Amino acid sequence: MAKEKKALITDTLNDNFILTKREKKLYMAFIYVSIISLLIGGTMGLLQTIMRSGNFTLPFGIGYYQILTVHGVILALVMTTFFIVGFQFSLMGKSVGISDKQLKWGWIAFWVMTIGTLTTTIMILLGNSSVLYTFYTPLKAHPLFYIGLALVIIGSWIAAFVNFRQLYVWKKTHPNEKSPLFAFMVVINMAMWVIASLGVAISVVVLIIPWSLGLTATINVLVTRTLFWYFGHPLVYFWLLPAYMAWYAVIPKIIGGRIFSDSLARMAFILLIFFSIPVGFHHQLTEPGIDPTWKFVQVVLTFMVVVPSLMTAFALFATFEVTGRKKGFTGLFGWLRHLPWKDVRFFAPFVGMLAFIPGGAGGIINASHQMNAVVHNTIWVTGHFHLTVATTVMLTFFGVGFWLIPHLTGRTLTKSLNRLGIIQTLLWTLGMFFMSGSMHIQGLVGGPRRSDFSTYGGTEQAQDWVYYQIFQAVGGSILFIATLLIVYIYVKLAFFAPVGEEAFPVAEEELDAEPTPKFLENWYLWIGITIALILFAYTIPFIDIINNSPPGSPPFPHLTGGK
Repeated sequence: MAKEKKALITDTLNDNFILTKREKKLYMAFIYVSIISLLIGGTMGLLQTIMRSGNFTLPFGIGYYQILTVHGVILALVMTTFFIVGFQFSLMGKSVGISDKQLKWGWIAFWVMTIGTLTTTIMILLGNSSVLYTFYTPLKAHPLFYIGLALVIIGSWIAAFVNFRQLYVWKKTHPNEKSPLFAFMVVINMAMWVIASLGVAISVVVLIIPWSLGLTATINVLVTRTLFWYFGHPLVYFWLLPAYMAWYAVIPKIIGGRIFSDSLARMAFILLIFFSIPVGFHHQLTEPGIDPTWKFVQVVLTFMVVVPSLMTAFALFATFEVTGRKKGFTGLFGWLRHLPWKDVRFFAPFVGMLAFIPGGAGGIINASHQMNAVVHNTIWVTGHFHLTVATTVMLTFFGVGFWLIPHLTGRTLTKSLNRLGIIQTLLWTLGMFFMSGSMHIQGLVGGPRRSDFSTYGGTEQAQDWVYYQIFQAVGGSILFIATLLIVYIYVKLAFFAPVGEEAFPVAEEELDAEPTPKFLENWYLWIGITIALILFAYTIPFIDIINNSPPGSPPFPHLTGGK
């Protein structure tokens, strides 16, 4: 620790660290890649909705599944991860500081992730890696596709361990003090990410890359899918928890209030790490080879996530009401009418919160054994995905960008850009209403997932689905306009808005808040319970999968001498 030169410039008003120019460059580097990824992914989304009708084709032999892979990988994996890492670095820098050595490792994380992203993207564009963002085997991509994804994960691990080190150093210099809420949340999210991404890393490095290189002739499909969904479900919470960070500890400051309960926020995050990882089987409810008993166990664990979700909803709306009452707004909904609806920093995340209500209801259907059979592998699942991640999470991230980008670039959010942000939020919401809504309905009548529908040309089903396709095309077009608008706003905020100081909103606790119990920061306990739940949920079924692998498809053929 003595070798680490810590950034000790603090804001004397609230004891938060002041971000230096060197820090801001690192954080913005991640945000820049995220913005570029959003533009590329949004363009691919528009092309998808056009091609899905079967009446349009792209030049140079570009296929539907090629652009679908770009869309999924660049948005679901690249854009989100870069934004989250950059945002969380800024939260850690603001709350516990960052040393010169940690800053260097932050740049190493950035370049490893960037090189991996470019490698994977090039392989997709060359047309030999159209395997979607889930890259299910036995679909096979070029080895560099998988190597690039592995580098993105490795880079994110480096960032995670920098975050762990930041809190460790802070705790050493602040003994017996509770960690800042932002730092606690970031460490929870990155601990979950590292534990969860071990599954996909093992799948890619140990199984898929040797297979794609021709070192093995076969691959165990069920093992790779199980390892992917061990990672794939907590991936959703890796996206969601940074939105929760903004909801719990940024939005109260923006509306002029305080955090309702520091203890409740920490407990919600602890419960989310418990019940986000050991539940991957609920994505595999229709797959053979997995004992139904263990599917049921993981469905039960999945529904436990309702508890921290309801805790979060209660805390947020309690914050809104308490703040309004303190400002003198009376009546049953007086506090609601006087929320800062014209402030895009609040408005965009709030709309995201509202979208999470139907999104959560759809998630209950997806995780329910019987109801899942109705919607499994239909475009309903795609609609659900766009309602939760592409609406709830994205609108919250957009709201964060309106203050984070000008804070990092030394600019200000002007009234005109704020107004454009409100318009962009409404356009995004309208576009998702048309697209996600029609996807949900089409899924209920049997519309398949991951299909361009051209293979159904002239059939009675295709005629029934044509109207849903029109609504999706309309929604996709509106979303593309909203994408162009948010990129324009972000470019203005980064380079052309008036020079000034934009606040980094950090909410404080209520003055009469109860002390936060020390046991909430017992990391050995919480990580230990998480690992115990994972071992309970996966050990026996994984042994069953390996023992019952079909002839000629051993789980690890290159490690056992098989081909």
